[in-house]
Amino acid sequence: MFKKSFISVFSENRRSVEFQVFSFTNKIRILTSHLELHKKDYLSQRGLRKILGKRQRLLAYLSKKNKVRYKELIGQLGIRE
Repeated sequence: MFKKSFISVFSENRRSVEFQVFSFTNKIRILTSHLELHKKDYLSQRGLRKILGKRQRLLAYLSKKNKVRYKELIGQLGIRE
């Protein structure tokens, strides 16, 4: 339910920072659940770290450019309390 409503908001502009952060967050959640089962999958761990870094840089960019959109996004995604 939450996922569909959030995608519909940003589906028009897939290049927006919000949509990219949303898609990285979904990938992070999928990889995290995968790594709970496969603890020694080091290539997936590396991929997770790369995605985390990309999301961190995008969030830092958004927080510098527009604090309101940044706070709204992290509130919707439930990250960075």
